[in-house]
Amino acid sequence: MPATIQQLVNRLTFRQFQVFLRVYQSKSYSKAGELLGLTQPAVSSQMRQMENALGLPLFEYVGRKLFCTAAGERVASCIHSIFNELDSLQSELAALEEHVAGELKLVAVSTAQYVVPYLLKEFLQQYPDVSVSVRVVNRAEALQRLSENRDHLVIMGIVPQEKPLASLPFLDNEFYAVASNDHPIHQQGPLSVQQFLDSGLLLREPGSGSRLALELFCQQHHLSLKSAMELGSNDAVKHSVLAGLGVAVLPKHSILSELKLEQLKVIPLEGFPLRRSWCVVYPKGKHPTPAMRAFLHYVQNNLETIEGMFN
Repeated sequence: MPATIQQLVNRLTFRQFQVFLRVYQSKSYSKAGELLGLTQPAVSSQMRQMENALGLPLFEYVGRKLFCTAAGERVASCIHSIFNELDSLQSELAALEEHVAGELKLVAVSTAQYVVPYLLKEFLQQYPDVSVSVRVVNRAEALQRLSENRDHLVIMGIVPQEKPLASLPFLDNEFYAVASNDHPIHQQGPLSVQQFLDSGLLLREPGSGSRLALELFCQQHHLSLKSAMELGSNDAVKHSVLAGLGVAVLPKHSILSELKLEQLKVIPLEGFPLRRSWCVVYPKGKHPTPAMRAFLHYVQNNLETIEGMFN
């Protein structure tokens, strides 16, 4: 009774196919063994296993010469087809690897929303079949989403060292002490950092990246931090500063236009601007999708170009 397909799959191996083709091409067990680095008995054993699995002889000796049987000729044709299909599969998989497509889910903390569009422009020109979604959240939600592995990549500033996260720094994130152009603080002469902090400081909510950068600086320099008002976004802080409600420490990328138009002025302080880095972050154990891998490679390979976009 002929073996079932499942029985053949269980009994036959690609190594047997490889050995068979060498014997078939060389018409010799010993020559096939030399080509494969096997002994003649090992080659003979592989062929006996194939013949037992198929239930028919594949080779026969006539005199001292080895000949392929009719069954062997049919097996040879089938094995050639299988190997040709594997070659095609390998080529197609390589093409798929080069042709990146699929979804890329990005999360950006609110201050990073000024940076992300510039990252995506060139990336999407290179990979037009990638579908990108960007969700803007506060730092606390970004950390929560990281812990739940809900997105492909998170773009944020200060990366927690105690968590199992991989990060790729790609751009300096500078924080400037600023006030509106007509704020009286500009008439006071040189200020200490503490004097600035006591001049009606407008702050983001607790847990935001901008506030955390300033809190870490104050802790390191034993400075007291007291807010005149807390607001829920950097845009809200910026417009409050423009309205003359107080002073603030804001990320450079969120106030470039206002600085150029001289609506805001930088206050020179010792230790400022504060310098951190924007980072692309993901859980260390995460298996990257092709689109995720392509984005990481794009950022890694274009660090100078990205830096130049903001200078």
